[in-house]
Amino acid sequence: MKQFLEIGKLINTHGIRGEMKLELWCDDIDYLKQFKTLYLDDNGNNSLELISARPQKNHAIVKFTEITSIDEAEKFKNSVVYCNRDDAEIDEDANYIQDLIGCLVVDAESNAEYGRVADVVNYGASDILDVEKDKKHSYIPVIPDIVKEIDTECEIIRIIPMKGLFDED
Repeated sequence: MKQFLEIGKLINTHGIRGEMKLELWCDDIDYLKQFKTLYLDDNGNNSLELISARPQKNHAIVKFTEITSIDEAEKFKNSVVYCNRDDAEIDEDANYIQDLIGCLVVDAESNAEYGRVADVVNYGASDILDVEKDKKHSYIPVIPDIVKEIDTECEIIRIIPMKGLFDED
Protein backbone atom coordinates (compact mmCIF):
# COMPACT_ATOMS: atom_id res chain seq x y z
CA MET A 1 0.00 0.00 0.00
CA LYS A 2 1.19 3.46 -0.83
CA GLN A 3 2.00 5.62 2.18
CA PHE A 4 1.53 8.97 0.41
CA LEU A 5 -1.71 9.45 -1.51
CA GLU A 6 -2.67 12.04 -4.12
CA ILE A 7 -5.03 14.59 -2.60
CA GLY A 8 -5.26 17.16 -5.37
CA LYS A 9 -3.52 19.45 -7.82
CA LEU A 10 -2.48 23.08 -7.35
CA ILE A 11 -4.04 24.54 -10.49
CA ASN A 12 -3.58 28.29 -10.06
CA THR A 13 -2.57 31.16 -7.84
CA HIS A 14 -5.19 33.05 -5.84
CA GLY A 15 -4.53 36.66 -4.92
CA ILE A 16 -1.09 38.18 -4.31
CA ARG A 17 -0.22 36.71 -0.89
CA GLY A 18 0.64 33.19 -2.00
CA GLU A 19 -2.71 31.46 -1.72
CA MET A 20 -3.39 28.78 -4.31
CA LYS A 21 -6.41 27.08 -5.85
CA LEU A 22 -6.38 23.33 -5.24
CA GLU A 23 -8.39 20.94 -7.40
CA LEU A 24 -9.60 18.40 -4.83
CA TRP A 25 -9.12 14.72 -5.61
CA CYS A 26 -10.28 13.69 -2.14
CA ASP A 27 -13.80 13.47 -0.76
CA ASP A 28 -14.20 17.05 0.45
CA ILE A 29 -12.68 20.08 2.14
CA ASP A 30 -13.20 18.55 5.61
CA TYR A 31 -10.92 15.65 4.70
CA LEU A 32 -8.28 18.14 3.51
CA LYS A 33 -8.54 20.24 6.68
CA GLN A 34 -7.33 17.41 8.91
CA PHE A 35 -3.79 17.76 7.54
CA LYS A 36 -1.09 20.07 8.86
CA THR A 37 1.45 18.92 6.27
CA LEU A 38 1.08 18.09 2.57
CA TYR A 39 3.79 16.83 0.25
CA LEU A 40 4.95 17.56 -3.29
CA ASP A 41 6.10 14.00 -3.97
CA ASP A 42 4.87 10.50 -3.23
CA ASN A 43 7.85 9.79 -0.97
CA GLY A 44 7.16 12.50 1.59
CA ASN A 45 10.47 14.25 0.99
CA ASN A 46 9.26 17.70 -0.05
CA SER A 47 6.70 19.03 2.46
CA LEU A 48 4.54 22.13 2.79
CA GLU A 49 2.90 23.27 6.03
CA LEU A 50 -0.82 23.85 5.46
CA ILE A 51 -2.02 26.98 7.28
CA SER A 52 -5.58 27.18 5.96
CA ALA A 53 -8.03 25.66 3.51
CA ARG A 54 -11.43 27.02 2.56
CA PRO A 55 -13.94 25.92 -0.06
CA GLN A 56 -14.46 27.71 -3.36
CA LYS A 57 -16.98 25.97 -5.63
CA ASN A 58 -15.47 22.53 -6.43
CA HIS A 59 -12.00 23.58 -5.30
CA ALA A 60 -10.17 24.70 -2.17
CA ILE A 61 -8.18 27.85 -1.59
CA VAL A 62 -5.11 26.81 0.39
CA LYS A 63 -2.33 28.72 2.14
CA PHE A 64 1.08 27.27 2.98
CA THR A 65 3.71 28.69 5.35
CA GLU A 66 6.41 28.36 2.68
CA ILE A 67 4.52 30.33 -0.04
CA THR A 68 4.09 34.02 0.78
CA SER A 69 3.79 35.74 -2.61
CA ILE A 70 2.21 35.29 -6.02
CA ASP A 71 5.69 34.88 -7.52
CA GLU A 72 6.46 31.95 -5.19
CA ALA A 73 3.01 30.46 -5.82
CA GLU A 74 3.60 30.52 -9.59
CA LYS A 75 6.43 27.98 -9.12
CA PHE A 76 3.97 25.45 -7.65
CA LYS A 77 1.28 25.67 -10.34
CA ASN A 78 0.29 22.24 -11.73
CA SER A 79 1.95 20.42 -8.81
CA VAL A 80 0.22 17.36 -7.45
CA VAL A 81 0.02 17.34 -3.65
CA TYR A 82 0.00 14.26 -1.46
CA CYS A 83 -1.06 13.42 2.08
CA ASN A 84 0.43 10.89 4.46
CA ARG A 85 -2.22 8.21 5.09
CA ASP A 86 -1.10 8.03 8.74
CA ASP A 87 -2.18 11.66 9.24
CA ALA A 88 -5.75 10.95 8.13
CA GLU A 89 -8.77 9.58 9.87
CA ILE A 90 -11.26 7.74 7.70
CA ASP A 91 -14.34 5.73 8.60
CA GLU A 92 -13.66 2.13 9.54
CA ASP A 93 -15.61 0.82 6.54
CA ALA A 94 -14.07 3.32 4.09
CA ASN A 95 -11.23 2.56 1.68
CA TYR A 96 -8.83 4.65 -0.34
CA ILE A 97 -9.31 4.32 -4.10
CA GLN A 98 -5.57 3.71 -4.41
CA ASP A 99 -5.95 0.60 -2.22
CA LEU A 100 -8.81 -0.80 -4.35
CA ILE A 101 -6.91 -0.56 -7.65
CA GLY A 102 -5.34 -3.91 -8.42
CA CYS A 103 -7.62 -5.91 -6.11
CA LEU A 104 -8.90 -9.20 -7.49
CA VAL A 105 -12.70 -9.34 -7.77
CA VAL A 106 -14.16 -12.78 -7.06
CA ASP A 107 -17.58 -14.36 -6.65
CA ALA A 108 -18.37 -14.59 -2.92
CA GLU A 109 -20.02 -17.98 -3.40
CA SER A 110 -18.10 -19.77 -6.17
CA ASN A 111 -14.73 -17.94 -5.99
CA ALA A 112 -14.91 -17.41 -9.77
CA GLU A 113 -12.54 -14.61 -10.78
CA TYR A 114 -14.02 -11.61 -12.58
CA GLY A 115 -10.80 -9.64 -13.02
CA ARG A 116 -8.86 -6.89 -11.27
CA VAL A 117 -9.91 -3.35 -10.39
CA ALA A 118 -8.40 -1.01 -13.01
CA ASP A 119 -10.05 2.17 -11.73
CA VAL A 120 -12.78 3.52 -9.47
CA VAL A 121 -15.19 6.14 -10.79
CA ASN A 122 -18.15 7.94 -9.29
CA TYR A 123 -20.94 9.61 -11.25
CA GLY A 124 -23.01 10.50 -8.20
CA ALA A 125 -24.95 7.50 -6.93
CA SER A 126 -22.06 5.32 -5.70
CA ASP A 127 -18.49 4.39 -6.44
CA ILE A 128 -18.16 2.07 -9.44
CA LEU A 129 -15.38 -0.49 -9.81
CA ASP A 130 -13.93 -0.69 -13.32
CA VAL A 131 -12.95 -4.37 -13.42
CA GLU A 132 -10.72 -5.56 -16.25
CA LYS A 133 -10.22 -9.13 -17.43
CA ASP A 134 -8.74 -10.13 -20.79
CA LYS A 135 -8.94 -6.49 -21.97
CA LYS A 136 -12.71 -6.43 -21.31
CA HIS A 137 -14.13 -4.02 -18.76
CA SER A 138 -17.08 -4.60 -16.46
CA TYR A 139 -18.50 -1.97 -14.13
CA ILE A 140 -19.62 -2.95 -10.65
CA PRO A 141 -21.47 -0.51 -8.39
CA VAL A 142 -20.12 -0.53 -4.83
CA ILE A 143 -23.43 -1.17 -3.07
CA PRO A 144 -24.19 -3.60 -0.24
CA ASP A 145 -26.39 -5.82 -2.46
CA ILE A 146 -23.38 -6.60 -4.67
CA VAL A 147 -20.11 -5.95 -2.80
CA LYS A 148 -19.99 -8.26 0.19
CA GLU A 149 -16.38 -7.85 1.36
CA ILE A 150 -13.44 -5.58 0.61
CA ASP A 151 -10.12 -6.83 1.98
CA THR A 152 -7.42 -4.42 0.84
CA GLU A 153 -4.74 -6.20 2.87
CA CYS A 154 -5.32 -9.43 0.90
CA GLU A 155 -6.19 -7.40 -2.24
CA ILE A 156 -9.50 -9.16 -2.77
CA ILE A 157 -13.07 -7.98 -3.23
CA ARG A 158 -15.89 -10.50 -2.88
CA ILE A 159 -19.13 -9.83 -4.72
CA ILE A 160 -22.46 -11.42 -5.48
CA PRO A 161 -23.12 -10.28 -9.05
CA MET A 162 -26.61 -9.31 -10.04
CA LYS A 163 -28.09 -10.75 -13.23
CA GLY A 164 -26.63 -9.12 -16.34
CA LEU A 165 -23.63 -7.58 -14.57
CA PHE A 166 -21.25 -9.77 -16.57
CA ASP A 167 -21.75 -10.98 -20.11
CA GLU A 168 -23.33 -14.41 -20.13
CA ASP A 169 -21.21 -16.72 -22.25
